[in-house]
Amino acid sequence: MVKVFFALLLFSSLFFADALQDSELLAQKIKTLINPNTYEQNRAYIDILFSPKSDYFVNNRVDAVKVIQTLKESGLLNLFFKKPSELTLRFKTSGSPLFFVKIMGDTLRNIGYYRYVTQESNLNNSEFTWTINLTSEYATDPLILQQELNKSSSSIVDIKRNSATDWTYVVDMRDGRLNVESLQEGVELSLRRSLYSKWIDVSQIKQLKILSSRRNSWYPYIAHYDASLHLLKVEKHDSKKRNLTLELSDNTHYIKISDIYSLKNIRDDLTLKPIGAR
Repeated sequence: MVKVFFALLLFSSLFFADALQDSELLAQKIKTLINPNTYEQNRAYIDILFSPKSDYFVNNRVDAVKVIQTLKESGLLNLFFKKPSELTLRFKTSGSPLFFVKIMGDTLRNIGYYRYVTQESNLNNSEFTWTINLTSEYATDPLILQQELNKSSSSIVDIKRNSATDWTYVVDMRDGRLNVESLQEGVELSLRRSLYSKWIDVSQIKQLKILSSRRNSWYPYIAHYDASLHLLKVEKHDSKKRNLTLELSDNTHYIKISDIYSLKNIRDDLTLKPIGAR
């Protein structure tokens, strides 16, 4: 009985120690996201608001996105500015810089951020940082950003509020992929007219036949990339094409379809016909 008692006592001690540690970690994260005065004035309310605290942890870390969402919905964190201001967003990852900038660029465009300027990019042995500036009336909503990143199998693992207009996001893109159409053998795809180049996942096929409508004046520009978006080769044709067959190497994961001169030359659909499975 004595052994059982001490075993239970040890278990209880470890449980409460872990609970105390989680409580401290959560409190520290909340303090970094709101003004000190706001935290002190609402400490009791925050304690109730973030109960049970275990709901705000995922994979043994604080779920920063969920914390910010709760703070925003409770009125403790205001993401809007009094007037349009310069917003600085810092994105950090341990993945491929080229791949990361492409994923983040697409993500930002999809949430309505078109006009931003790269302030700096920095790569060291373990981390890549990409910093951008833009003029906005509000700080980025982490939940909307996370929802868009999910489409590329990437996720936000931490958020730091450096100031009301300066935020840092740490992004996990170990399983990242471009949020683009993926071709399968025997399944045709029509590409509608667009002002942007078309990216396609061709990792599952050996060849690709592209048919162009007679209404098009297409001068093909096709770039081949590996899974990390390293450029493998470029195919350019300085004559109009009605059809084109691409041979895809084993390490070709994505292609970018464009026009040498202008995408306005593609007035109608391009039809993609995948051939052969890898």
